Amino acid sequence: MTTIDEALDAFLIEQEERLSERTFQTYREVVELFRRCMNDYGHSSLAPLESKRWEKAYEEGDEDAFTRLFGPEKIPAEVGQFLGWYVIRKVMAGQELARACGRVTKKLGRWLEDNELIDAGAAADMVERGAEASDELPKAERLADLLHRESRKLSSAQLRSVTDDDWIEDQLLIERVESGELWFEGGIGPVIVSGEVSDLARSGWMVTISLARIGGEWRIAEVGNVYP
Repeated sequence: MTTIDEALDAFLIEQEERLSERTFQTYREVVELFRRCMNDYGHSSLAPLESKRWEKAYEEGDEDAFTRLFGPEKIPAEVGQFLGWYVIRKVMAGQELARACGRVTKKLGRWLEDNELIDAGAAADMVERGAEASDELPKAERLADLLHRESRKLSSAQLRSVTDDDWIEDQLLIERVESGELWFEGGIGPVIVSGEVSDLARSGWMVTISLARIGGEWRIAEVGNVYP
């Protein structure tokens, strides 16, 4: 049986033959990030007997047990966590690396199908998720930067004056976007932002954020991650 590790290594060997050194290094970085993500978190999706097998190997010191023990048919199910959470929260990838993560995922999905390691449906799902990530992850990274700039518009004196009733700190879903305004779930809004922010923000994206109501208007006080 081909393991995940063997499949990923074979993929990289083939890409090295056709890519420039610089592009290949990016591919290798993305694949190693994905490999680490699967080894850190993939075990949570295992069936009971598989989980026992993984636990035995892990407890014996094999921190890479997931990709060493299981086959590439496990890869598609891990793509969502990798692109939708790991790249954003654990890696803190810049816009270029975030875009590359989507691009390499697409290529990997097609390669796995071409080599008959996953079925066509699973490959199509990987390609679709990769395409979405190539577009959305850099935008989410850019939006996080812009929201951070918004938070710097408030002075320390303004923030000290905010009472608990006028402070919200949570992970909130963007429900509506209007010119210069964001509305979050629970009817929170309008949150005053620049036009650049409202042009980039999308309904359905999640933001780790702190909001302060100052002078009757909600303003951005702190920002964490943006999840498309």
